[in-house]
Amino acid sequence: MRPQYEVVVIGAGFSGIGAGIRLRQSHVESFLILEKADDVGGTWRDNTYPGVAVDITSCAYSFSFEQNPRWSRIYAPGSEIQSYARHCADKYELRPHLRFGCAVRKTVFDEENHLWCVDTSSGLIRTRFLLNATGGLTQPREPEIEGLASFAGRKMHTARWEHDYELRGKRVAVIGTGASAVQIVPSIAPLVERLHVFQRTPIWVLPKPDRAVPEWAKTLFELAPPTQRAVRAWPH
Repeated sequence: MRPQYEVVVIGAGFSGIGAGIRLRQSHVESFLILEKADDVGGTWRDNTYPGVAVDITSCAYSFSFEQNPRWSRIYAPGSEIQSYARHCADKYELRPHLRFGCAVRKTVFDEENHLWCVDTSSGLIRTRFLLNATGGLTQPREPEIEGLASFAGRKMHTARWEHDYELRGKRVAVIGTGASAVQIVPSIAPLVERLHVFQRTPIWVLPKPDRAVPEWAKTLFELAPPTQRAVRAWPH
């Protein structure tokens, strides 16, 4: 029994994109990237809540070998990160290796034939090597709070934001103060009638020196890429 592919990568977020790029750079063309959704980007495809952005500088939140000189802000919004993921998939010609709408249901290692059997929604795939690039933020977790199931108001998770629901003038409660809450709370506070934030464990919060990247800096990064690499290397 022979494998259909030398390598199968599960997930088309940044880990999967990075793996695909390195495989091609290593002259490995027999590989497939499986993605259950319909686009690349992973976390940045799924998280579109108000205020979503990187929480480290844009220069650092990108591949070292594929810097983007045109970030609009020091801390780029999520839509730009998603566009960057698509750009990387296109530039490094990963599209022929991508299979969207293909969910992995089970993986089994066949010891006799020394290959992986990957059971997917599109059928069985055999591969010599299997890379897991699913990440740790793929499934929203609902808090186990008594009475939440019977709450009569509107409920939504930041990872499954309902953009057609108008928050303006509403009374809103935010449960948790993780990275998503730090971004969303300042974004919706001016809109809602009343905002309550429930925190179990305090976190460290520092001022975010975010501002638009001036046009002269974008031009400098384009004409002299080492300047952007120097900014990336500077301690953040």
